[in-house]
Amino acid sequence: MAGGKLRGGGDEPLTEINIVPLVDIILVVLIIFMVTATYMVKPAIKIDLPDAATGENIEPTSLGISVAADGRLLLDGEEITEEALRARVAAEFAKDKNVVCLISGDKEARHGDVTHVIDIVKFIGVTKFAINIDPTDGGTETTAPVPAASP
Repeated sequence: MAGGKLRGGGDEPLTEINIVPLVDIILVVLIIFMVTATYMVKPAIKIDLPDAATGENIEPTSLGISVAADGRLLLDGEEITEEALRARVAAEFAKDKNVVCLISGDKEARHGDVTHVIDIVKFIGVTKFAINIDPTDGGTETTAPVPAASP
């Protein structure tokens, strides 16, 4: 007769709760939590930094260097000579070792000119630089034609 209570075959009220499906669901949720928790945790060293009333936020210095199609150099939108560029980057690097140089090269600029600017920046000691680009919709503009094989 105990089986009749579980099946609900009579008019008697259901007096027992089957907790096996509940335990199954809880275990599945626990496994999902354990798997996803490993992706959420970032490895880090906990450091308790001291408080100071006179602290300041330091903004990293950034220099925008552009190479025009005709080889002219521009620093933050103003034309500049190579010697002046070296001096200005060196001065900014002396003030802030975390200076960032954003290098832009015109599509028609010579590859060697852009590489020369990168060499100038790296020779001074700047290690943080980026090359500006215009993102395309799938790289269709960046594919170069394959040269024909010579006979």
